[in-house]
Amino acid sequence: MRVKLPKLREKITRTLICPAEPHIGHLYTLVLTDILKRWHVLLGRKSILVTGTDEHGMKVQQAAAKAGKEVRAFCDEAYKPFQALAKEAHIDYDHFIRTSEPDHRFAVQHFWLLLRERGWIYAKKHEGWYSVSDETFYPQSAVQLALDPATGRKFMASKETRKEVEWTSENNYHFRLSAFQTRLQEHYSKSHDMIVPWTRMKDVEDEIGKGLQDLSISRPSERLSWGIPVPDDATQTIYVWLDALINYLTKANYPFQIPGQENAAGWPADCHVIGKDIVRFHCIYWPAFLMALDLPLPKQILTHAHWTLGNEKMSKSTGMVVNPFFAINRFGVDCMRYYLALNGGIKNDSSYDNSFIVARYKRGLQSGLGNLVSRVTRGKGWDVRRAVKNSDKHIERLDEQLSLKLSKLRDMVFRCMSEPDPREGLHTIMKVVHDTNAYMQSSAPWNLCEPEKQEQLDCVIYLCAESLRICGILLQPYMPAKMKQLLDMLGVAEDARMWVDADLGKDQDYGEPKDEIGKETEMLFPPLNSQF
Repeated sequence: MRVKLPKLREKITRTLICPAEPHIGHLYTLVLTDILKRWHVLLGRKSILVTGTDEHGMKVQQAAAKAGKEVRAFCDEAYKPFQALAKEAHIDYDHFIRTSEPDHRFAVQHFWLLLRERGWIYAKKHEGWYSVSDETFYPQSAVQLALDPATGRKFMASKETRKEVEWTSENNYHFRLSAFQTRLQEHYSKSHDMIVPWTRMKDVEDEIGKGLQDLSISRPSERLSWGIPVPDDATQTIYVWLDALINYLTKANYPFQIPGQENAAGWPADCHVIGKDIVRFHCIYWPAFLMALDLPLPKQILTHAHWTLGNEKMSKSTGMVVNPFFAINRFGVDCMRYYLALNGGIKNDSSYDNSFIVARYKRGLQSGLGNLVSRVTRGKGWDVRRAVKNSDKHIERLDEQLSLKLSKLRDMVFRCMSEPDPREGLHTIMKVVHDTNAYMQSSAPWNLCEPEKQEQLDCVIYLCAESLRICGILLQPYMPAKMKQLLDMLGVAEDARMWVDADLGKDQDYGEPKDEIGKETEMLFPPLNSQF
């Protein structure tokens, strides 16, 4: 039974944070988002991917001062590595937003004015612990005394992030977050799959259940000058997270949507892709802000885990970081996309190690997929085109087990991606690749080259070619460049590479490579040593 495709408009969104240099976690978020975007394109849906940089806040202001630069000039340089990383990683984004852009400022101030008009904003004195690094206030129960082992200095820090906090007392504006506790509880009780994985859904529900306090949504401009001013009050600057979250609406033409066509530019988003460290902002604050203006909520939020290095959390301050540009340059973009998708954690953190990258590449890509491609397309004694052309003659003689797996594969991957779980989808495809290699080894087509065995030979080659074609189509979101090369080598037409085409026996017109397979293309995944 085939999976019925709903007619949906897909919008995948994600925003990165300045001013830190990009690290492997940023690359992982980008790759996950891009895989989902490309997957929906594969299904034939219009898909919009938004990424970019959050450029306001105390953290950016202090970083610019430390660098001895004017803040605007600092941000004009700081976003470039993130945009460059997106291009290096083959991220097919539609919009790269900078929250310091004029259209975003207009959207944020319009949003603020509507919140105020509806009575959701009020002014009062605020006291509490503020983390510049996390750009958030913490209650007394969420902080503790910490010790810097290197200097012996004692300081107050967030229990959750271990980042330093400072006591602040100031007059600012507040959002009536407490008024949305019941609505948020009711919403999540009806939308059990809105937050993925379910463990974080439960964490959010538990946090809401403990009670929500009203949220400070501005800072005195004398302390925070780099940000969007509160309309009609130049003494206050809008809180960076209210500012940043609205970026999702900015690139959906807010507030200029055409009546009756409000979702034409992609809102509400079908999926936000975020790291687990910013769940509170996206899963509590953001839905409440939207509810306050009767705007639709994002349909799903994929929250992924982090990468560790040597079983320790990556940290710029300790030097425990991985430069994504170096990794891509060393191992290749498709290899890195494959590794991050295969090993990256959704529920639990994953350990990053160069030896793991090499091992996964050798087993899955070089000895697995690459070996199968080489055997099928360059094998002596058989002709892929002939085998495909004559497929009707031996369709009933195909290996039953492998044929059944290929017939079910696209729907199995569809279910994985619908959760969404790109990691499980990739594991599902690669299992079939390994099964096909085992089938080819046991069938030994190199021993079937006598004229009287041609039909049997064509039967084996056709099934292996079909496996390559189907897996190649489904792997396009993961490794777009390499899968284009693979499908070109098989001679699959450009208009026959969609999800609907990934079915056994669907295509009988391939089998001749688009270009002559020479030494430069004979190995889809060459030994890694040849790349250094």
